[in-house]
Amino acid sequence: MTAQVDRTAGTAGTAEAAGVAGTAEAAGAGRAARAPGTVRRRVLVGAAALLMLTGGATIAHGAADGTDGAPAPDGGGHAAHSTGTGTGTGTGTGAGEAGPVGGASRSGGFYMRADGVFSPPGSFVPSDALTYDTALVPAAARIEITQYADRTSHRVGTRLRGLVPNRAYGMHVHTSPCAADPASAGPHYQHRASATADPVNEVWLDFRTDRNGNGEAEARHEWGFRDGGARSVIVHDAQGGAGKRVACFTVPFSS
Repeated sequence: MTAQVDRTAGTAGTAEAAGVAGTAEAAGAGRAARAPGTVRRRVLVGAAALLMLTGGATIAHGAADGTDGAPAPDGGGHAAHSTGTGTGTGTGTGAGEAGPVGGASRSGGFYMRADGVFSPPGSFVPSDALTYDTALVPAAARIEITQYADRTSHRVGTRLRGLVPNRAYGMHVHTSPCAADPASAGPHYQHRASATADPVNEVWLDFRTDRNGNGEAEARHEWGFRDGGARSVIVHDAQGGAGKRVACFTVPFSS
């Protein structure tokens, strides 16, 4: 009888121990089952934060593929330069970036195109297109510059997207690259040194935006640029020979 009681107690103890172990195992299994979900949630939160950060940069420097239906410049941020074959397609140098293209055209002339997305100086992702006044040239506004030269003519054109609607802007080719200080772009490029500013001796690209904030212009001359003499375009807040410098775009003009 004592042995029977002992066996019963042992069985009960074993059962109790097994129950405790089973509870612990079940709890552990529950934690293990929940762990992947917790990890997934943490990964998703981390990915969302990363997307928010990169998305902010993409606004200033995301690719402009024209999928919004507007005839936007072909390409995105213009932080790095590359050369193409003049076929009219950008050569990407990084995520969301497109460099200028250029080369000999079929008619025997020279063709170049450069495009950029404006961002303020000191932005997280550098850009060759700088806005000094985001009220007039918003961050993420786009610019495209084209240059064509042959034996008899020289043409410089521009297209801009995303500016203030129904507003007049001035634009000229300048002698130096853009920098944080608007004055760094130097004076207007002049074919012959002159104390006065005029569209015959300089490259003026004044334009007026439409109701969507888009504008374009073209200047034609019988002369071309001196080697290294033209390095940028400046957008002004008024048309004519002067005006406040509100944006700048460094352009690899060819002589």
